[in-house]
Amino acid sequence: MPTKLKISISDQEIEDLRLRLKLTRWPEAETPDDWSQGIPLAYTKEIVDYWLNKYDMQRLSKRLGAYNNFITEIDGLDIHYMHVRSTNPNARPLLLTHGWPGSVVEFLKVIGPLTEPQQHGGDAKDAYHLVIPSLPGFGWSGKPTSPGWGIPKIAVAWAKLMAELGYDRYFAQGGDWGAIVTSAIGATDTEHCAGIHVNMIVVPPDPTADDLTDLEKSGIEGFQYYQDWDSGYSKQQSTRPQTLGYGLVDSPAGQAAWIIEKFWAWMDCDGKPENILSKDELLDNVMVYWLNAAGASSARIYWESFGSAMANQQIGVPMGGTIFPKEIFRTSRRFAAKVYTNIVHWEEKETGGHFAAFEQPEVYTTEVRNCFRQISL
Repeated sequence: MPTKLKISISDQEIEDLRLRLKLTRWPEAETPDDWSQGIPLAYTKEIVDYWLNKYDMQRLSKRLGAYNNFITEIDGLDIHYMHVRSTNPNARPLLLTHGWPGSVVEFLKVIGPLTEPQQHGGDAKDAYHLVIPSLPGFGWSGKPTSPGWGIPKIAVAWAKLMAELGYDRYFAQGGDWGAIVTSAIGATDTEHCAGIHVNMIVVPPDPTADDLTDLEKSGIEGFQYYQDWDSGYSKQQSTRPQTLGYGLVDSPAGQAAWIIEKFWAWMDCDGKPENILSKDELLDNVMVYWLNAAGASSARIYWESFGSAMANQQIGVPMGGTIFPKEIFRTSRRFAAKVYTNIVHWEEKETGGHFAAFEQPEVYTTEVRNCFRQISL
Protein backbone atom coordinates (compact mmCIF):
# COMPACT_ATOMS: atom_id res chain seq x y z
CA MET A 1 0.00 0.00 0.00
CA PRO A 2 1.26 3.51 -0.76
CA THR A 3 2.33 5.67 2.15
CA LYS A 4 2.37 9.45 2.19
CA LEU A 5 5.85 10.95 1.92
CA LYS A 6 6.74 14.28 3.47
CA ILE A 7 9.64 15.86 1.60
CA SER A 8 11.78 17.40 4.32
CA ILE A 9 15.30 18.77 4.53
CA SER A 10 16.86 18.68 7.98
CA ASP A 11 19.04 21.35 9.56
CA GLN A 12 21.81 18.75 9.76
CA GLU A 13 21.66 18.14 5.99
CA ILE A 14 21.84 21.85 5.32
CA GLU A 15 24.73 22.36 7.74
CA ASP A 16 26.67 19.51 6.10
CA LEU A 17 25.99 20.91 2.62
CA ARG A 18 27.10 24.40 3.59
CA LEU A 19 30.33 23.08 5.09
CA ARG A 20 31.15 21.03 2.00
CA LEU A 21 30.46 24.01 -0.26
CA LYS A 22 32.75 26.20 1.83
CA LEU A 23 35.53 23.61 1.76
CA THR A 24 35.39 22.92 -1.98
CA ARG A 25 38.84 22.18 -3.35
CA TRP A 26 38.97 23.80 -6.76
CA PRO A 27 40.93 22.76 -9.85
CA GLU A 28 42.74 25.32 -11.95
CA ALA A 29 40.81 27.11 -14.68
CA GLU A 30 40.30 25.58 -18.10
CA THR A 31 42.80 26.67 -20.74
CA PRO A 32 40.39 27.85 -23.51
CA ASP A 33 37.99 30.72 -23.00
CA ASP A 34 34.86 28.63 -23.52
CA TRP A 35 33.04 25.45 -22.39
CA SER A 36 34.92 23.05 -24.69
CA GLN A 37 36.76 21.41 -21.75
CA GLY A 38 33.63 21.37 -19.59
CA ILE A 39 31.89 23.75 -17.23
CA PRO A 40 34.23 26.73 -16.62
CA LEU A 41 35.76 27.35 -13.21
CA ALA A 42 34.40 30.91 -12.91
CA TYR A 43 30.85 29.83 -13.69
CA THR A 44 31.02 26.88 -11.30
CA LYS A 45 32.28 29.16 -8.53
CA GLU A 46 29.39 31.52 -9.30
CA ILE A 47 26.89 28.66 -8.93
CA VAL A 48 28.46 27.43 -5.69
CA ASP A 49 28.56 30.94 -4.22
CA TYR A 50 24.87 31.40 -5.03
CA TRP A 51 24.03 27.99 -3.57
CA LEU A 52 25.89 28.78 -0.36
CA ASN A 53 24.84 32.39 0.17
CA LYS A 54 21.58 33.11 -1.66
CA TYR A 55 19.70 29.90 -2.45
CA ASP A 56 16.82 29.04 -0.11
CA MET A 57 17.84 25.61 1.16
CA GLN A 58 14.19 24.76 1.94
CA ARG A 59 12.94 25.88 -1.48
CA LEU A 60 12.80 22.35 -2.92
CA SER A 61 10.88 20.93 0.03
CA LYS A 62 8.34 23.76 -0.27
CA ARG A 63 7.86 23.26 -4.01
CA LEU A 64 7.51 19.48 -3.87
CA GLY A 65 5.56 19.62 -0.64
CA ALA A 66 2.81 21.59 -2.37
CA TYR A 67 1.74 18.28 -3.97
CA ASN A 68 0.95 14.79 -2.75
CA ASN A 69 4.04 12.58 -2.62
CA PHE A 70 3.94 8.86 -1.96
CA ILE A 71 6.15 5.81 -1.58
CA THR A 72 4.97 2.39 -2.73
CA GLU A 73 6.81 -0.91 -3.08
CA ILE A 74 6.92 -2.43 -6.56
CA ASP A 75 8.88 -5.62 -7.26
CA GLY A 76 10.74 -5.24 -3.97
CA LEU A 77 11.82 -1.64 -4.49
CA ASP A 78 10.42 1.55 -2.97
CA ILE A 79 9.17 3.90 -5.69
CA HIS A 80 8.53 7.59 -5.04
CA TYR A 81 5.83 9.27 -7.07
CA MET A 82 3.77 12.43 -7.10
CA HIS A 83 0.05 11.93 -7.63
CA VAL A 84 -1.84 15.09 -8.54
CA ARG A 85 -5.51 14.57 -9.30
CA SER A 86 -7.55 17.11 -11.24
CA THR A 87 -10.81 18.52 -9.92
CA ASN A 88 -12.32 17.91 -13.37
CA PRO A 89 -14.50 14.77 -13.33
CA ASN A 90 -13.52 13.71 -16.85
CA ALA A 91 -9.77 14.13 -16.39
CA ARG A 92 -7.67 11.39 -17.96
CA PRO A 93 -4.66 9.67 -16.35
CA LEU A 94 -1.23 10.72 -17.60
CA LEU A 95 2.09 9.18 -16.53
CA LEU A 96 5.12 11.52 -16.81
CA THR A 97 8.67 10.15 -16.67
CA HIS A 98 11.88 12.17 -16.34
CA GLY A 99 15.41 11.18 -17.34
CA TRP A 100 19.01 11.99 -16.39
CA PRO A 101 20.15 14.58 -15.30
CA GLY A 102 16.55 15.58 -14.63
CA SER A 103 14.05 14.74 -11.93
CA VAL A 104 10.41 15.27 -11.03
CA VAL A 105 11.36 18.96 -10.68
CA GLU A 106 11.24 19.18 -14.49
CA PHE A 107 7.45 18.88 -14.41
CA LEU A 108 6.58 21.34 -11.64
CA LYS A 109 5.71 24.19 -14.03
CA VAL A 110 3.27 22.08 -16.04
CA ILE A 111 1.35 20.44 -13.18
CA GLY A 112 -1.15 23.29 -12.86
CA PRO A 113 -1.84 23.72 -16.61
CA LEU A 114 -2.22 19.97 -17.09
CA THR A 115 -4.42 19.25 -14.06
CA GLU A 116 -6.49 22.44 -14.02
CA PRO A 117 -6.31 23.85 -17.57
CA GLN A 118 -9.39 26.04 -17.02
CA GLN A 119 -7.36 28.03 -14.47
CA HIS A 120 -4.53 28.60 -16.95
CA GLY A 121 -6.34 29.81 -20.05
CA GLY A 122 -7.19 26.32 -21.27
CA ASP A 123 -10.18 24.04 -21.60
CA ALA A 124 -11.32 21.76 -18.78
CA LYS A 125 -11.69 18.98 -21.36
CA ASP A 126 -7.87 18.84 -21.50
CA ALA A 127 -7.49 17.97 -17.81
CA TYR A 128 -5.29 15.11 -16.59
CA HIS A 129 -4.67 13.22 -13.39
CA LEU A 130 -0.86 13.19 -13.16
CA VAL A 131 1.38 10.40 -11.90
CA ILE A 132 5.04 11.51 -11.79
CA PRO A 133 7.45 8.86 -10.46
CA SER A 134 11.14 9.10 -9.68
CA LEU A 135 13.16 6.52 -11.61
CA PRO A 136 14.82 3.76 -9.55
CA GLY A 137 18.00 5.16 -8.01
CA PHE A 138 16.77 8.72 -8.52
CA GLY A 139 15.21 11.14 -6.05
CA TRP A 140 13.32 9.51 -3.22
CA SER A 141 12.89 6.18 -4.98
CA GLY A 142 14.83 3.24 -3.64
CA LYS A 143 18.29 2.29 -4.89
CA PRO A 144 18.45 -1.20 -6.38
CA THR A 145 20.89 -3.47 -4.53
CA SER A 146 21.23 -6.03 -7.33
CA PRO A 147 21.32 -5.80 -11.13
CA GLY A 148 18.19 -5.94 -13.24
CA TRP A 149 16.50 -2.55 -13.02
CA GLY A 150 16.86 -1.62 -16.67
CA ILE A 151 14.29 -0.13 -19.03
CA PRO A 152 12.13 -3.26 -19.47
CA LYS A 153 11.73 -3.73 -15.71
CA ILE A 154 11.01 -0.04 -15.13
CA ALA A 155 8.32 -0.13 -17.84
CA VAL A 156 6.67 -3.10 -16.11
CA ALA A 157 6.92 -1.34 -12.73
CA TRP A 158 5.29 1.82 -14.10
CA ALA A 159 2.43 -0.26 -15.54
CA LYS A 160 1.98 -1.87 -12.11
CA LEU A 161 1.98 1.57 -10.49
CA MET A 162 -0.81 2.80 -12.76
CA ALA A 163 -2.80 -0.35 -12.06
CA GLU A 164 -2.26 0.04 -8.32
CA LEU A 165 -3.67 3.56 -8.54
CA GLY A 166 -6.79 2.22 -10.28
CA TYR A 167 -6.05 3.53 -13.78
CA ASP A 168 -7.10 0.81 -16.20
CA ARG A 169 -6.34 3.04 -19.22
CA TYR A 170 -3.82 5.84 -19.31
CA PHE A 171 -1.48 7.97 -21.44
CA ALA A 172 2.30 8.19 -20.98
CA GLN A 173 4.82 10.93 -21.77
CA GLY A 174 8.54 11.40 -21.32
CA GLY A 175 11.86 12.79 -22.48
CA ASP A 176 15.44 11.47 -22.24
CA TRP A 177 15.31 8.09 -20.41
CA GLY A 178 11.68 8.95 -19.78
CA ALA A 179 11.10 8.81 -23.53
CA ILE A 180 12.69 5.37 -23.69
CA VAL A 181 10.68 4.12 -20.71
CA THR A 182 7.52 5.59 -22.25
CA SER A 183 8.26 3.90 -25.56
CA ALA A 184 8.82 0.59 -23.76
CA ILE A 185 5.46 0.98 -22.05
CA GLY A 186 3.87 1.65 -25.42
CA ALA A 187 5.43 -1.53 -26.75
CA THR A 188 4.50 -3.80 -23.84
CA ASP A 189 1.46 -2.51 -21.93
CA THR A 190 -0.78 -2.19 -24.97
CA GLU A 191 -3.84 -3.38 -23.05
CA HIS A 192 -3.72 -0.37 -20.74
CA CYS A 193 -1.55 2.33 -22.34
CA ALA A 194 -3.80 4.13 -24.84
CA GLY A 195 -1.11 6.34 -26.35
CA ILE A 196 2.26 7.98 -25.80
CA HIS A 197 4.02 11.27 -26.47
CA VAL A 198 7.80 11.67 -26.43
CA ASN A 199 10.11 14.63 -26.89
CA MET A 200 13.28 12.67 -27.56
CA ILE A 201 13.12 10.14 -30.37
CA VAL A 202 16.13 7.86 -30.67
CA VAL A 203 15.65 6.82 -34.30
CA PRO A 204 18.58 8.18 -36.31
CA PRO A 205 18.07 9.32 -39.89
CA ASP A 206 19.53 7.00 -42.50
CA PRO A 207 22.50 8.85 -44.08
CA THR A 208 22.18 6.74 -47.26
CA ALA A 209 18.56 7.78 -47.87
CA ASP A 210 17.63 9.89 -50.87
CA ASP A 211 16.59 13.53 -50.63
CA LEU A 212 17.60 14.16 -47.02
CA THR A 213 15.84 17.19 -45.56
CA ASP A 214 17.60 19.91 -43.58
CA LEU A 215 16.22 18.40 -40.36
CA GLU A 216 17.51 14.95 -41.30
CA LYS A 217 20.94 16.31 -42.18
CA SER A 218 20.97 18.17 -38.86
CA GLY A 219 19.95 14.96 -37.08
CA ILE A 220 22.84 13.02 -38.66
CA GLU A 221 25.26 15.78 -37.68
CA GLY A 222 23.80 15.81 -34.16
CA PHE A 223 24.28 12.07 -33.70
CA GLN A 224 27.88 12.38 -34.85
CA TYR A 225 28.58 15.39 -32.62
CA TYR A 226 27.14 13.51 -29.67
CA GLN A 227 29.41 10.53 -30.30
CA ASP A 228 32.51 12.68 -30.80
CA TRP A 229 32.13 15.45 -28.22
CA ASP A 230 29.09 15.06 -25.97
CA SER A 231 28.89 11.43 -24.82
CA GLY A 232 31.78 11.12 -22.37
CA TYR A 233 29.39 11.27 -19.41
CA SER A 234 27.32 8.39 -20.81
CA LYS A 235 30.38 6.22 -21.47
CA GLN A 236 31.45 6.68 -17.86
CA GLN A 237 27.97 6.09 -16.45
CA SER A 238 27.34 3.05 -18.63
CA THR A 239 30.67 1.39 -17.78
CA ARG A 240 31.89 2.62 -14.36
CA PRO A 241 29.01 4.31 -12.48
CA GLN A 242 30.36 3.18 -9.11
CA THR A 243 33.74 4.82 -9.65
CA LEU A 244 32.06 8.07 -10.66
CA GLY A 245 29.76 7.99 -7.66
CA TYR A 246 32.44 8.55 -5.02
CA GLY A 247 33.20 12.06 -6.23
CA LEU A 248 29.59 13.04 -6.95
CA VAL A 249 28.24 11.86 -3.60
CA ASP A 250 31.10 13.49 -1.66
CA SER A 251 31.26 16.87 -3.40
CA PRO A 252 28.22 19.10 -3.96
CA ALA A 253 30.30 21.29 -6.28
CA GLY A 254 31.18 18.21 -8.30
CA GLN A 255 27.56 17.04 -8.45
CA ALA A 256 26.38 20.49 -9.55
CA ALA A 257 29.06 20.74 -12.23
CA TRP A 258 28.30 17.24 -13.56
CA ILE A 259 24.60 18.08 -13.97
CA ILE A 260 24.59 21.76 -14.96
CA GLU A 261 27.13 21.25 -17.75
CA LYS A 262 24.53 19.06 -19.49
CA PHE A 263 21.83 21.69 -19.02
CA TRP A 264 24.15 24.17 -20.74
CA ALA A 265 24.82 21.70 -23.54
CA TRP A 266 21.26 20.51 -24.15
CA MET A 267 19.06 23.55 -23.50
CA ASP A 268 18.29 26.16 -26.13
CA CYS A 269 19.94 28.77 -23.91
CA ASP A 270 22.29 30.65 -26.24
CA GLY A 271 25.32 29.66 -24.20
CA LYS A 272 24.08 30.57 -20.72
CA PRO A 273 21.78 28.33 -18.65
CA GLU A 274 20.15 31.29 -16.87
CA ASN A 275 18.75 32.50 -20.17
CA ILE A 276 16.20 29.71 -19.77
CA LEU A 277 16.29 28.52 -16.15
CA SER A 278 17.13 30.51 -13.05
CA LYS A 279 19.91 29.47 -10.70
CA ASP A 280 17.17 28.56 -8.23
CA GLU A 281 15.58 26.16 -10.72
CA LEU A 282 18.90 24.61 -11.66
CA LEU A 283 19.79 24.09 -8.01
CA ASP A 284 16.36 22.65 -7.17
CA ASN A 285 17.17 19.85 -9.60
CA VAL A 286 20.72 19.42 -8.29
CA MET A 287 19.37 19.24 -4.74
CA VAL A 288 17.27 16.20 -5.64
CA TYR A 289 20.50 14.36 -6.46
CA TRP A 290 22.55 15.78 -3.58
CA LEU A 291 20.05 15.15 -0.79
CA ASN A 292 19.56 11.56 -1.88
CA ALA A 293 23.26 10.84 -2.55
CA ALA A 294 22.20 9.64 -5.98
CA GLY A 295 25.39 10.23 -7.98
CA ALA A 296 26.12 6.52 -8.46
CA SER A 297 22.60 5.09 -8.21
CA SER A 298 21.21 7.42 -10.89
CA ALA A 299 24.14 6.68 -13.20
CA ARG A 300 23.40 2.95 -13.10
CA ILE A 301 20.43 3.29 -15.45
CA TYR A 302 23.08 3.66 -18.18
CA TRP A 303 24.96 0.54 -17.03
CA GLU A 304 21.68 -1.40 -16.89
CA SER A 305 20.17 -0.19 -20.12
CA PHE A 306 22.69 0.83 -22.76
CA GLY A 307 22.40 -1.38 -25.78
CA SER A 308 19.14 -3.18 -25.08
CA ALA A 309 17.29 0.08 -24.36
CA MET A 310 18.25 1.51 -27.70
CA ALA A 311 17.03 -1.46 -29.78
CA ASN A 312 14.47 -0.26 -32.30
CA GLN A 313 11.44 -2.41 -31.55
CA GLN A 314 8.24 -1.48 -33.37
CA ILE A 315 5.64 0.34 -31.32
CA GLY A 316 2.05 0.33 -32.54
CA VAL A 317 0.13 2.36 -29.97
CA PRO A 318 -0.88 5.88 -31.07
CA MET A 319 2.18 8.09 -30.72
CA GLY A 320 2.97 11.79 -30.77
CA GLY A 321 6.41 13.29 -31.19
CA THR A 322 7.76 16.80 -30.76
CA ILE A 323 11.18 17.69 -32.15
CA PHE A 324 13.05 20.61 -30.57
CA PRO A 325 16.08 22.03 -32.42
CA LYS A 326 18.49 21.71 -29.47
CA GLU A 327 17.43 18.16 -28.61
CA ILE A 328 20.34 15.71 -28.42
CA PHE A 329 18.85 13.35 -31.01
CA ARG A 330 16.69 14.66 -33.84
CA THR A 331 14.90 12.77 -36.54
CA SER A 332 12.11 13.18 -39.07
CA ARG A 333 8.68 11.67 -39.17
CA ARG A 334 9.55 9.28 -42.00
CA PHE A 335 12.43 7.71 -40.08
CA ALA A 336 10.54 7.71 -36.77
CA ALA A 337 7.74 5.80 -38.52
CA LYS A 338 10.07 2.82 -38.92
CA VAL A 339 9.73 2.31 -35.16
CA TYR A 340 6.53 4.17 -34.24
CA THR A 341 4.04 2.73 -36.71
CA ASN A 342 1.00 4.76 -35.62
CA ILE A 343 2.08 8.41 -35.47
CA VAL A 344 -0.96 10.63 -34.85
CA HIS A 345 0.82 13.86 -33.94
CA TRP A 346 4.15 15.30 -35.11
CA GLU A 347 5.59 18.78 -34.62
CA GLU A 348 8.98 20.29 -35.36
CA LYS A 349 9.64 23.42 -33.29
CA GLU A 350 11.92 26.35 -34.05
CA THR A 351 13.09 26.87 -30.46
CA GLY A 352 13.59 24.67 -27.43
CA GLY A 353 15.87 21.93 -26.20
CA HIS A 354 16.15 18.67 -24.31
CA PHE A 355 14.25 19.53 -21.12
CA ALA A 356 10.93 20.37 -22.77
CA ALA A 357 8.63 20.69 -19.75
CA PHE A 358 11.28 22.60 -17.80
CA GLU A 359 12.41 24.92 -20.62
CA GLN A 360 9.22 25.46 -22.60
CA PRO A 361 6.29 24.66 -20.27
CA GLU A 362 3.66 26.39 -22.41
CA VAL A 363 4.82 24.73 -25.63
CA TYR A 364 5.14 21.39 -23.86
CA THR A 365 1.61 21.65 -22.43
CA THR A 366 0.18 22.53 -25.84
CA GLU A 367 1.98 19.60 -27.47
CA VAL A 368 0.70 17.13 -24.88
CA ARG A 369 -2.84 18.42 -25.28
CA ASN A 370 -2.73 18.40 -29.08
CA CYS A 371 -1.41 14.85 -29.09
CA PHE A 372 -3.80 13.24 -26.66
CA ARG A 373 -6.87 15.06 -27.99
CA GLN A 374 -6.52 12.73 -30.95
CA ILE A 375 -6.51 9.55 -28.86
CA SER A 376 -9.43 8.18 -26.88
CA LEU A 377 -9.20 6.05 -23.78
